[in-house]
Amino acid sequence: MAVKTEKDLPEPHRSTWLKALSATQLRNYGYAVQLLQTVLKTHPDFLAGRQLLRKAALAKNAGKKSMLSGLSSASFSTMKAQGLIKKDPVAAMDAVEKILESEPYSPQANMLLRDAALAANLPEVAAFALETIIEGNQKDTKTMHELAKHYVQFGQPDKAVEVYTAINVIIPNDLTAVKGGKDAAAANSMLRGGWEREDTTYRDLIKNKEEAISLEQQGRVVRSEDMIEHLLVDLHAAAEADPTSVDNSRKIAELYNQKGDLASAEQWYTYAASLTGNSDLAMLRKAADLRIKQFDMAIAARQEILEATPDVPEAAQYLEEIESFVIQRAELLLSDARGRVEGNPTDLQARFELGENLVTAHKYQEAIPELQKARNNPNVRIRSMGLLGQCFMARTMYDLAAQTLSEAAAELPAMDATKKDIIYTLGLVYEKMSRLDDSITQMKLIYSVDYGYRDVAARVEGSYAGS
Repeated sequence: MAVKTEKDLPEPHRSTWLKALSATQLRNYGYAVQLLQTVLKTHPDFLAGRQLLRKAALAKNAGKKSMLSGLSSASFSTMKAQGLIKKDPVAAMDAVEKILESEPYSPQANMLLRDAALAANLPEVAAFALETIIEGNQKDTKTMHELAKHYVQFGQPDKAVEVYTAINVIIPNDLTAVKGGKDAAAANSMLRGGWEREDTTYRDLIKNKEEAISLEQQGRVVRSEDMIEHLLVDLHAAAEADPTSVDNSRKIAELYNQKGDLASAEQWYTYAASLTGNSDLAMLRKAADLRIKQFDMAIAARQEILEATPDVPEAAQYLEEIESFVIQRAELLLSDARGRVEGNPTDLQARFELGENLVTAHKYQEAIPELQKARNNPNVRIRSMGLLGQCFMARTMYDLAAQTLSEAAAELPAMDATKKDIIYTLGLVYEKMSRLDDSITQMKLIYSVDYGYRDVAARVEGSYAGS
């Protein structure tokens, strides 16, 4: 079983993983632990998730006195997990994680995780369990010997050398560590020289092997996280050598986007666009979209936490942050839309988007001229007229609102979602004009095809009750 990365997760579990990342950043460690345990139950080979789970558990239990001394309250759970290892090692790993939630550094529980991971053919997880024990007690040379042997067994002699060296710092006369370090160093030299590979080819031995790999990776569409990091190192060096290269900057932005580092991707798209004198509208749009996406993620993360744990102590702070982010998001959308119109005044789609954002910001007077121009674009004509009707209504210009909305409704043959919205708004306009019969007539048009639309049923049926 190979270790999974974030990109290997199916969409629902990847979404849960991203929520856990956000919860950790917001220091809601208990919620992060719950989310990560859910992901790992289905994907025990997702090492990054297990590593974050341990960090969250450590932060959650920071300052609490350890309960695992001698026979702990978790003894029954550890016995249960031990019994599962041969029968169902993945279930055993899940059971051990429940123990590690409150005792992340527990040697007993981490050893069980190591055994279960090996039984499930997950040596990387087994190594992580041993590493966690050592992190909790950095002078535990017994576990360090176990970890070094594990690294050698699973083809990582370079890491074994580091562990044996650390043992010799603690115990200079540990002859087993001295010999183990020498053997591991020799094995690492052989691996680096390619001597142990039966399928060694000329390509693996050429002087510019790393360059060959880099060129090969750049041609691939789907890339692993390690591959992305390798390419970023190369491209950053190229960008430093030639800071005016639009192509290098754009590629760096794309890689950061694939990696999920939206802030870095946005900065590099902005920089790449600036190299073109901001004439590359596609890159400007990508940068703007990434800024909006960051706000969306920040808002969603806080909303998720408030829905799951409404009594969290930071609730008031999260609500304030959500309100602030919503305002900033709206201002950013508006600024971006204005910039596109200034850059290309004849672009009617850009005019529509500016008008739409002005309506969202309740700037109805400013929106009107933009939407009047945009209605000349057949692709957004009806939507522009619908928004114009809302603008006239908001400014109490009810006759103009009724006229515009009536024209828009007449141009739509089918009673789709757009037409329902326009007719409903027209009904509200008539109500404001005290033309109650006309208002109910519009509502009936919707009622006859969609009983559940907004409050149409109550309005229509109420009109009969009052007659």
